[in-house]
Amino acid sequence: MSSGAGSAPHPDELEPESTEGFRVGEKKTVEEYQKLDQNDESLRKWKESLGIGSGTSISDPKDPRKCIILSLGLEVEGRSDIVIDLTKPRALEELNKHPFTIKEGATFRMKARFKVQHQILSGMKYMQVVSRGPVKQKMQEMIGSYSPNTTDKPEYEKKFETETAPSGMLGRGHYEAVSKFVDDDKQTHLQFNWSFDVKKDW
Repeated sequence: MSSGAGSAPHPDELEPESTEGFRVGEKKTVEEYQKLDQNDESLRKWKESLGIGSGTSISDPKDPRKCIILSLGLEVEGRSDIVIDLTKPRALEELNKHPFTIKEGATFRMKARFKVQHQILSGMKYMQVVSRGPVKQKMQEMIGSYSPNTTDKPEYEKKFETETAPSGMLGRGHYEAVSKFVDDDKQTHLQFNWSFDVKKDW
């Protein structure tokens, strides 16, 4: 659903920005990380924060994907969550066809459930460009680094920063958006188009 020629965000605008103070570490397999010195307390805590060394791997050898986005959600203050189950066929097509409705001035935040497999996911970011007519707004949210999921931790959930919907006559209307999940290796794990309408009420 387009709001006019040239208004939709272009995928090339979703290039991640560098994160100050964040450096890509030396690439190691999970097995190599598990063998690192257990006597180093700070290293042990860092490995625990990534979930390394706990539980049995649940990576699917038949599925080459490193990160699988399981669902996208929208938490709205005072209302039930809106959840898009991405494990269902044609879920992204349906998302693109049916805009969200958000009440002007409402407080909300997005969230994502995802699974990591085969190797450590380094520095994943969520990128988004929202446009209304010629005006475009880009945002980037750091999701972080994660080890492959195990029986002890079968999936992850990340809740994004809280946002406030536009308000007033100028804020109401139809917005087009394009989003993607991308890591430090510039590998895109999911990219999709969607839209939303800001209205006076739900």
